[in-house]
Amino acid sequence: MKKRTGYAENFLGDFIVPWPTVDEELAPDVYPLKNTGDRLDYTHFSITMSRSRRLALYVGVNIDGANSVEVKRSKDSWAFDGRLPAEAQIGESVYADNLLDRGHLVRRQDPNWGKEAEVANSDTFHFTNCSPQMGAFNQKTWLELEDYILDNTRRWKSRVTVFTGPVLRDDDRSYRNVKIPSAFWKVVAFLGDDGKPSASAYMIDQTRELGKLDIMFGPLKTWQRSVAQIEQLTGIRFGDLSSYDGFSNEERLTGTRIEAQIRGPQDIRV
Repeated sequence: MKKRTGYAENFLGDFIVPWPTVDEELAPDVYPLKNTGDRLDYTHFSITMSRSRRLALYVGVNIDGANSVEVKRSKDSWAFDGRLPAEAQIGESVYADNLLDRGHLVRRQDPNWGKEAEVANSDTFHFTNCSPQMGAFNQKTWLELEDYILDNTRRWKSRVTVFTGPVLRDDDRSYRNVKIPSAFWKVVAFLGDDGKPSASAYMIDQTRELGKLDIMFGPLKTWQRSVAQIEQLTGIRFGDLSSYDGFSNEERLTGTRIEAQIRGPQDIRV
């Protein structure tokens, strides 16, 4: 793991996208790491961990569509990251015999590009990149959103940076001594068709489904929201990205919250 360089802020050329920071109130919860500051570096992605929740506060991945490699999925084998004590990570015990999935935060396929594609694929199977998600989380619209991002980078041989993380609340449901996140978000940074910096944000909520882990409800709803809303909800700051996000700019102009339900790729606004 020592040779992993992780997330690159200059991945989009002149559009520099720095590693996110956290608000002062959240700073004590960032897990401190020797030599690497506040993040764990992997192949083409990095992770900042929560000390109190034992899972990622946020992850960031660079996706290179021109050099993307299709790595066949073999039997999943999740492992602890040896750079952290095992007790600082959530392991298998929370996922046994229930409807919780081991949810990739950095999607397995996203960092799989270039000559390190196989290594990147394996890197995504660390518990640091895993968060408890209801089985319905990987339902149609959230999967379609992830497919939309990856498929378009491949189709147009373009580059995209994606941040993902949980919304952590003090009143999140406790299950097997683990607090389960109530919602998850994505912030996407890219260059638009005109070559100008662009950003967009999305969120999915699983609060209702967590009410009873033994019962499945209907499909979860995925929403496009503003980068500014994600910052407010999480205490994580994405530099200047909100200024490149149409939803954030519209909210500043109108003074109202903007959101739109996503039922399929046709509803995604960039």
